[in-house]
Amino acid sequence: MDNPKITRALISVSDKVGIVSFAKGLVAAGVEIYSTGGTRTHLAKEGVPVKDISDYTGLPEMMGGRLKTLHPKVHGGILCRRNNVDDMNALLENGILTFELVAVNLYPFEATVAREGVTEEEAIENIDIGGPTMIRAAAKNYLFTTVVTDREQYSTVLEQIERTGHTTLQLRQSLARDAFTMTANYDTAISQFFINRLEGEGFPASISLKYKRNSVLRYGENPHQQAAVYIDPSSKVAGVVTARQLNGKELSYNNLLDLDSAIAIARSFSEPAAVVIKHNNPCGAAVSENTAEATRKAMLGDPLSAFGSVLGFNRTVDILSAEYLVLPDHFIEAIAAPAFEAEAIEILTKKPKWGANVRLIQIGGLNVKLSRWTIRPVEGGALIQEADTEKDPEDQWTVATELNPDTALMDDIKFAWELVRHVKSNAIVLCKDKMLIGAGAGQMSRIDSVEIALKKAGDRVKGCILGSDAFFPFPDSIERVAEFGIAAIIQPGGSRKDAAVIEACNKANIPMIFTNRRHFKH
Repeated sequence: MDNPKITRALISVSDKVGIVSFAKGLVAAGVEIYSTGGTRTHLAKEGVPVKDISDYTGLPEMMGGRLKTLHPKVHGGILCRRNNVDDMNALLENGILTFELVAVNLYPFEATVAREGVTEEEAIENIDIGGPTMIRAAAKNYLFTTVVTDREQYSTVLEQIERTGHTTLQLRQSLARDAFTMTANYDTAISQFFINRLEGEGFPASISLKYKRNSVLRYGENPHQQAAVYIDPSSKVAGVVTARQLNGKELSYNNLLDLDSAIAIARSFSEPAAVVIKHNNPCGAAVSENTAEATRKAMLGDPLSAFGSVLGFNRTVDILSAEYLVLPDHFIEAIAAPAFEAEAIEILTKKPKWGANVRLIQIGGLNVKLSRWTIRPVEGGALIQEADTEKDPEDQWTVATELNPDTALMDDIKFAWELVRHVKSNAIVLCKDKMLIGAGAGQMSRIDSVEIALKKAGDRVKGCILGSDAFFPFPDSIERVAEFGIAAIIQPGGSRKDAAVIEACNKANIPMIFTNRRHFKH
């Protein structure tokens, strides 16, 4: 089957970036342009010869622009099959012209509903009807019609038309795929808007997810697994998948997971914070009056594990922080931060042997409100829950023991409690001077996590705050740490053995706070 020569194009776009150059290129290639309303005015103003679709159909735009292209003379010209005699006879009998190319993008519905204070009327008026209809018609008829839905496609399409007068079947198939994806995402956004409006803040009856492939990775968690990165086009949160890579090798699947965890922890603190991640758990974390000091303290949390780690910051990485990170005994895989000073980039990439390969990831501002939900796929479906990102109400904390914690310890107690929610359950953290000294993570029993945290802390354990993400089921953990000089304990409480746990703390003169809120992270 021959590729149809493109003689006539219908252009109707909301996003007009690049459309004038595209249209001028089409005209130069001998293509006749038809257009609607604002697009026609815009093209004509820029000197593009363009015909009004209303003059062609014999009907004016009406109902405030709601009705423009929904007409047989438009859709017949898009949908006709050039190899079907009945279709071609219908065109002749009814004076219908063929449109071999349709360039359409849609009203900005998602941008509209994302605005603060948008009304329902504004949202509804930004639901495009004619646009998706033309796109779907052209995509359905891709054997004969070229559908263009994104300005990034203009150059490829125009190059083929200028060279041959038509587009290839392979390109038309690809454009049709993109077109149907676009209309599916558009309808999903509209559906979700109505679900949210009608069903309120609870869990909706159905959820449609849409992600756009951003890149294909070398492999997944392991070399035998394939992997890719997808982005949520509607998300406004600064994160690793939308960040700008300033230096280094391609990010791996595991790098991305670890960097995401590092940033999640760093952004949870208001003070300058540095976080060291290894295998998706923090092996170092600290806050301080400046980033350089936070960096030093974080790296000292577990120097052995910090070798080959990834780091996250909630402030710009400065010269002093970079100078510390490139000390001879340090090796860094990747760093994510809101920004990097130019001199810091120079230091990190030039001084150490690993500098050429270190991934530097510029995230941007971290002050955007995070997603309300977390979604975890399981076989046959997904688990959806509210994200555990809100600060706990400290007025619900109670001192469970006879001894009250010293007020001088409260900064460390709060730091330990904020940090422990980011460690995999069963989670134990030992913290002092607003830095992580030892952590036990992901163990099947809490006493095992305690033992690992004590081992990591070593002779630094005296005076530490112990944070536990969930209650102690037995007093054995308290009895174990009692001999190490723990300054205070913070945990949710709620065990049937709370009385025995409290008694063990009282016996050891360790003050303990119950937060009355658990922070499992499975």
